[in-house]
Amino acid sequence: MYDYLIVGCGLFGATFAQKMHEAGKKCLIIERRTHIAGNAYTESINQIVVHMYGAHIFHTSDAEIWEYVNRFLPFRRFINSPLAYYQGEIYNLPFNMNTFSKMWGVTSPKEARAIIEMQKEQYKVDEPKNLEEQAINLVGTDIYEKLIKGYTTKQWGMDPKQLPPSIIKRLPVRYTYDNNYFDDTFQGIPQGGYTELVKQMIQGIDLRLNEDYFAHRDLYDSMAKTVVFTGRIDQYFDFRFGELDYRSLKFIHEVVDEDNFQGNAVVNYTDVAVPYTRIIEHKFFDDPNLPGTVITKEYPALIQETNEPYYPITDDKNLERYERYRDFARTKRNVIFGGRLGEYRYYDMHHVIRRALDCAKNQCAK
Repeated sequence: MYDYLIVGCGLFGATFAQKMHEAGKKCLIIERRTHIAGNAYTESINQIVVHMYGAHIFHTSDAEIWEYVNRFLPFRRFINSPLAYYQGEIYNLPFNMNTFSKMWGVTSPKEARAIIEMQKEQYKVDEPKNLEEQAINLVGTDIYEKLIKGYTTKQWGMDPKQLPPSIIKRLPVRYTYDNNYFDDTFQGIPQGGYTELVKQMIQGIDLRLNEDYFAHRDLYDSMAKTVVFTGRIDQYFDFRFGELDYRSLKFIHEVVDEDNFQGNAVVNYTDVAVPYTRIIEHKFFDDPNLPGTVITKEYPALIQETNEPYYPITDDKNLERYERYRDFARTKRNVIFGGRLGEYRYYDMHHVIRRALDCAKNQCAK
C-alpha cells in the first residue's frame, strides 16, 4: 500500500514524489515510457548530451525554484539566443534592435518604432482577435511575414488567422541590442542533462518503467490512497466530453561528421516551404569543444501521427471542453491532476515545478 501513486515521471511527477518522499510518505511512480524525465529526457550520444524531445532551457526568476533544482545537480549557465533563417538570411531572436537593423537598416530604437508604428497604422487593428493581428500589432507586417507567419503555420498546422492571439503574447519584443531570449534572473541547463537531474530527484522512490496505467487501472488504483495523474485529463475520463486537441512533433536526430554545423544551439526556419521548424545543435548546450556534433530537426505533426501530445490548442472550443473536465475532476477526491497534460496548459519547466511544489505543500498541510 502506498500513500501516493504518481502516474508519469516527468518534472511534475518527480518533483511531487520527491517532496512527499521527503515528508515521509510512501510513493510509487509508474511511467509508460522506457525512461524517466518525460519530454525533458536527455541521452548521451558520442559524449554529447542530446535533448531527445527538443530543446529544454531552464529559466526562472523564482529563487526558491532555482535553489530547489540545484540541490540535485549543478546547472551550467546558458543564455538562449536563437536565430531565425529565412530564405538565406539570418535574423536574431527574440525580436530586438539586431533584428530591426538587419530587417530595415535602422540603428536606433526611434527609427525601429517609427517603422513598426507605420505598419501597424496601415494594418489598422485596434483590438487583435487572432494571432496574425496580435503579431502585427507587436512587430508590424515585415517581421510578421518573414519571421512569424510561416513558422506559425507549420507549428500549428493552421492559418494564423485561425489561432488565438494569446499564443503570440509570450513573444519578447525589445528595443535594445539584447539577444537573450528570456528575461529571467536564473538561466541554465543541468550539467549531465535532465535525465540525471530527475534520477537524483527520485532517489529512494519506487519506480516502474514501461508501465501503462490504463492497462491495469483498477490494480494501480487499489495500490495507493491518492493518485497523482500527469497524463491527459481527457483520457483519464475516457474522453467523455470529447478529445482535447494537441499539436505534436517528430524529431529526427543526426550524427554529423563536423565540429560545428550551424554555430548556434537553436536556429528556427521560418519559411513555410522548409518542412521542419528548427534545428537544434546540442553541443552548444553543453561543451562546444567536443569533437563531432549531433543535430535534431523538429517537424510539426498531427497527434494522430505520433500519439504524443505536446502543445495544447487553447482555442475557445478546447478551453470550454477542458473546463468541463476540470469541473468533473473536482469530484475525484483522491485524484490530483498536474502538469501540461493534466491541466491542459502550456507550462514552462519552472511553472511545472512550482505547481508540483505547491501541490505537495498543500498535501502536507492536510
